[in-house]
Amino acid sequence: MFLKRKSFPKMTDDELIAHYKLHQDKECVGELYKRYTGFTYAICLKYHKNSDKAREAALEIFEELIDKLLQHDIKNFKSWLHTVARNHCLLSFRSKKHEEQFIDNYKKYQNDFMEQDKVLYPDYVTKEENYKELELCINQLKDEQKNCIVLFYLQNKSYVEVAEITGYSMKEVKSFLQNGKRNLKILMSKDDE
Repeated sequence: MFLKRKSFPKMTDDELIAHYKLHQDKECVGELYKRYTGFTYAICLKYHKNSDKAREAALEIFEELIDKLLQHDIKNFKSWLHTVARNHCLLSFRSKKHEEQFIDNYKKYQNDFMEQDKVLYPDYVTKEENYKELELCINQLKDEQKNCIVLFYLQNKSYVEVAEITGYSMKEVKSFLQNGKRNLKILMSKDDE
């Protein structure tokens, strides 16, 4: 039985989450958003130091909650949300740091050669194009898959470390990695056509 929207403000966080898990009524997540959007924004602002980025991160977090609330057993929502928000911000920094390192390494590698002509260095150009294509394809993956792929394969994190950083279970990490690899292969083969 679905409750009327007017009764949501009277429900506790635990009751809202239980109702959401039972009925998957997204209005429950909307009510949690009303209650905690300022709290989440403040956490994101602490890390991003930019109001637009913090606002965007807070919205992304609440989008993720639609699935995460169904997957996790939550004892204290506010504390759990703080952890989710912190991990989201830290993960976005790690991804950005990785992109910056990739660009720096690319520039450094590029400067090691005096001539960069496809005729003189066909293998170099092909590898460079493959790296660019791979990076573009990784960015097309769903966020969960992209984060796990970057952490596991590009940053050499273990399954346990990826699970700790992202807040996903080991089963979810393995699933995101497997699906991410499959989707990367599909994306890469489309680009070859």
